[in-house]
Amino acid sequence: MEESIKFGRLAEIHFGNGLLCAESVVSAIAEYQGVDDHLASKMATGFCSGVARTCGPCGALSGAVMGISLALGRESKSDTVVATYEATQELVEKFESEFGAKDCHKLLGCDIGTEEGMAHFRSHNLRANCSNYTRKAAEIAVGILSKDA
Repeated sequence: MEESIKFGRLAEIHFGNGLLCAESVVSAIAEYQGVDDHLASKMATGFCSGVARTCGPCGALSGAVMGISLALGRESKSDTVVATYEATQELVEKFESEFGAKDCHKLLGCDIGTEEGMAHFRSHNLRANCSNYTRKAAEIAVGILSKDA
């Protein structure tokens, strides 16, 4: 559990230092796995802000899915998906249980793909919520990975 808190905080620090949600989470999980986090973070950019502000899944959750896949994903077409899918399903279930939703606009209560939504996001300091989602998504994912290790 302590490792999950450590890497959750690391994701939150990355977020506070300017990385976006998915970038922060996958970067922290890549560091947990001992993998170059620069490329992982770069690959995550389009998943940030609810898949590029399209009201898709929370970027932090998407980054955590990418991190789980980095650790447990298939290396060849003959490999099974079972461990990856089970870990991902557990992640989504725990995240949704914690926050009541998994999609960006439902978590934030606004569509950040619109001017009105961004104004609401800024005026209600919802970035603080995103920081919390980022920390928790990384914590959950590392917790799942550490028990599967």
